[in-house]
Amino acid sequence: MYLTIMVVIIMFIYTGRFLYQKTSSNSHSLPPGPTPLPFIGCIIQMLLNKPTFRWIHKLMDQFGTPILCIRLGPSTHVISVSSPDIACEFLKKQDEIFISRPDIMSAHLISNGYLTAIMSPNGEQWRKMKKVISREIVSSPIHKWLQPKRDDEADQLLKYIYNQTNKQEAIVGGALVNVRAVSQQFFANVTKNIVFGTSFFGQGMEDRGPGEEETEHVAALFTMLKYTDFDGHEKIIRAAIETVRKYQDPLVDERIQMWKNGVRKEKSDMLDVLITLENTKLTSEEIKAQIELMVATIDNPSNAVEWTIGEMINEPMILKKAVEELDLVVGRQRLVEEREIPQLNYLKSCIAFRLHPFAPFLPPHVSTKNTVVAGYFIPKGSHVMLSRYGLGRNPNVWSDPLRFDPDRHLCEEGKQVVLSDDELRLISFSTGKRRCPGITLGTTMTTMLLARMVQGFVWEAPGKERSI
Repeated sequence: MYLTIMVVIIMFIYTGRFLYQKTSSNSHSLPPGPTPLPFIGCIIQMLLNKPTFRWIHKLMDQFGTPILCIRLGPSTHVISVSSPDIACEFLKKQDEIFISRPDIMSAHLISNGYLTAIMSPNGEQWRKMKKVISREIVSSPIHKWLQPKRDDEADQLLKYIYNQTNKQEAIVGGALVNVRAVSQQFFANVTKNIVFGTSFFGQGMEDRGPGEEETEHVAALFTMLKYTDFDGHEKIIRAAIETVRKYQDPLVDERIQMWKNGVRKEKSDMLDVLITLENTKLTSEEIKAQIELMVATIDNPSNAVEWTIGEMINEPMILKKAVEELDLVVGRQRLVEEREIPQLNYLKSCIAFRLHPFAPFLPPHVSTKNTVVAGYFIPKGSHVMLSRYGLGRNPNVWSDPLRFDPDRHLCEEGKQVVLSDDELRLISFSTGKRRCPGITLGTTMTTMLLARMVQGFVWEAPGKERSI
């Protein structure tokens, strides 16, 4: 028994020396971080400090560093970044090196074995799907073609909220509206309409609200998003994916058969476009794997609108300025339309991507070879994660970073406010070759939802509350 223990100790010592020598052989050191144990690294610390994202941010504060290195296992390095300059070095100056994605269980499951464009590692499949999404799904012609579907959903949203107010007004002198539920359902309905040609998987409710099917579907989508992290949760993710595909896959199978049998001859949504591609044929599994479209479309935008409404209620003067801009640009005789979005600069500057991101980190990038970033050695295979919190709330970049201040995002007169930042002072649609191709769609949907809600209703804190 003692011999066994000695052998294990010796193995740990030699493993630690080997890893140290391997790292220290480079003239540049690794970024600051906790001291790893031989072979297992910081896995025990990670397991004892859930959720992992809070532990990582706490470590960055403890070490006082905008770039942190955590070793997991014998050789996997997790690099967390909260500096825009360093983030740009990763994703702009050395984009080719960090173009790939790591192999993570949650990403593998959601992408159906890496058949998609967002989570797939660099390779032929990723390039194929990126080309399909960019040129065929979120291109300018397709965006314009699908505008009537987005307009319809924006109209239906107002009807739904109005119906809710009518039900409650006589009782409470107003109406309590669950902004989170409304936002999530709007983005889910828009996406279902432009992808599948339907707002509801079931019948929906008489007041245009979500039925049981929609509620279950949206809940499963957000469950998938919630557990796309280092904390595991395989069983939960598998169950959520099964729920989502229970509703989506039959529609895909049915539509494929309709095209094969000649029953369907005209394209009316994104699913038709995917099925009828001529230059890039997709398998049924590749089409079904575009579940990512649902996930990517509803997370950040719905979260941003929810937080923006909340911040506006807490800051009535900001809400007043947004209403005045809508009155000036649109007037009070009709509803705001997509064509007016370029003129709604103050409203767009209110959208809270910076202060209240949905997820703490961007999806991780992985280094394809050894390199040096910001003077630190970044080994091949490192998982690089840009902190949405760290970038958007960086006190070296933003004055009074925890304050909701739309004026800080306004551009010079005559220039449009855009909901992306190539300098990575905040994260909305990222940058580089992994930049989200749906910037136009995401910006349009987010701005339209907020504009319609601000224009159509008077928002106040519930009851006797002064803030929320």
